[in-house]
Amino acid sequence: MIINGKEMDFESQITIEKMLEKLNVSKDKVVVEVNFEIIPKEKYKDRVLNKEDKVEIVAFVGGG
Repeated sequence: MIINGKEMDFESQITIEKMLEKLNVSKDKVVVEVNFEIIPKEKYKDRVLNKEDKVEIVAFVGGG
């Protein structure tokens, strides 16, 4: 699977929530897009990722 342009390998069945945990990313501070579709946060626990998926994790950055 491609995550933010880098090829990564997880076990065959992994949810968005588990992927974020493994990457040490807080689900409250990011938006996840899978194959050009933004996935609602309430679906992170159920949405299973496939090896051929392209995932983008976009973090919110505060500034002033």
